[in-house]
Amino acid sequence: MVAGFRRSLSFSISSPKRSPSLEKTHHVRSISLPCIPHPLVSHLKDKINEMRSWESELLASARVSSAWLCEGLIRLKNVHDCFDDLLDLPQTQESLRRRSDWVENLLEDFLRFVDVYGIFQSSVVALKEQQLAAQVAIRRRDESKVVAYVKACMKKDKDMRKLVSVVRCIGKSSAPALASVSSDGDAELATVLRDVNEVTVSVSVALFNGISSSSSSSSSSSSSSWYRLTKRTEKVKKEMGILEFEEAGVKSLYCLRKKGDEEVRMSLSKLKALDDCIGKIESGSERVFRSLIKTRVSLLNILSQ
Repeated sequence: MVAGFRRSLSFSISSPKRSPSLEKTHHVRSISLPCIPHPLVSHLKDKINEMRSWESELLASARVSSAWLCEGLIRLKNVHDCFDDLLDLPQTQESLRRRSDWVENLLEDFLRFVDVYGIFQSSVVALKEQQLAAQVAIRRRDESKVVAYVKACMKKDKDMRKLVSVVRCIGKSSAPALASVSSDGDAELATVLRDVNEVTVSVSVALFNGISSSSSSSSSSSSSSWYRLTKRTEKVKKEMGILEFEEAGVKSLYCLRKKGDEEVRMSLSKLKALDDCIGKIESGSERVFRSLIKTRVSLLNILSQ
């Protein structure tokens, strides 16, 4: 920046007058100082990179476990907690007030995230009740009740696929606005906003797809009712099912009356293990749900001030 000072300041005599174009060039350089990002921005980027690393594990694996998925939910909550801290900064709030269109789009995105996770929470509660009913039916070898459980699983699969479809559309309306940025500071903020949306979508899709795999099966049965239910289920191609859900699927529930006591005990053991899995997922998704609500409230406060 030293080159931008006029040499006439160092001498008592006047120097030749510089051309207006050169004066303008030096003036532009004098204001193009590098902008040092706030530490919270770097911290949030680190959290987002951790999420990217978690996503790469999904691409390298044919199956996922509930522990891996719960880890993703924990990391996603950390991303949103850090994002909420960033929204509390005065400079962030000032930038967002200048770009009210960003805030309005983000409010719409987060409203849809909150709605989706609210629906998911209700589905998990219903799933837990269905699991308990299925365990009672297995103990009594009541195949009619087990068939009702399989139908409930199929409905749950359909609901999860609808949530996946909704989530994959979130952020598409805000992406064009975030892409059309001129200043460096706003561009960095726009990148962070876009990345937060993207990792939220990716974790949510992995969660809902994993849950929808519980009724998958490739086994056949002599019972015509079981056969029809199985073939209808096979029509849906599952993506990255959760291991515990697949192991406790309807395959282990076929023809209870023909199974021995040991086989029945194994089916019950798998369903009980699945109960623990569902409980952990419910806890992790509820934390994410609360973080989403908190972030949306922060955005509303920025827009209303």
